Amino acid sequence: MRYGGNGRGRLAASLGVFATALVFCAGGLLMAPPAQAAAGACEGRLVTSLPFSTGELRVYKSRTRACAMTVAARPGTRRFMSVSIQPRGGVPVRDSGQFSRYAGPVSVAAISRCVYVKGSVGAGSAESGWILC
Repeated sequence: MRYGGNGRGRLAASLGVFATALVFCAGGLLMAPPAQAAAGACEGRLVTSLPFSTGELRVYKSRTRACAMTVAARPGTRRFMSVSIQPRGGVPVRDSGQFSRYAGPVSVAAISRCVYVKGSVGAGSAESGWILC
């Protein structure tokens, strides 16, 4: 028996297959793990924390990387925040902009290398000097 003289049966079957594939793809996107940058955390252990009037500069160290982030003392209002980390002999990596909670994380390869870290929230700021040497 032939369904739909003009191919409507094949069209309906194709749409069914397409809808099923779309459901599986959407499910995969919804179940995907969050990216690390979105999580707002550095890998490794906290090695130093430099408090200042409007926030705190945190430095973390894993086996191969150094990471930094600036955290606001009073989160909620969007204001200018920045963080940068520079390995000795390398180029600084920065994150800055209008944020409500934190700037960063930013990380660099730091096997046996000193790093210089800076951070600011509004008018307050902190610098580490050369650390992790």
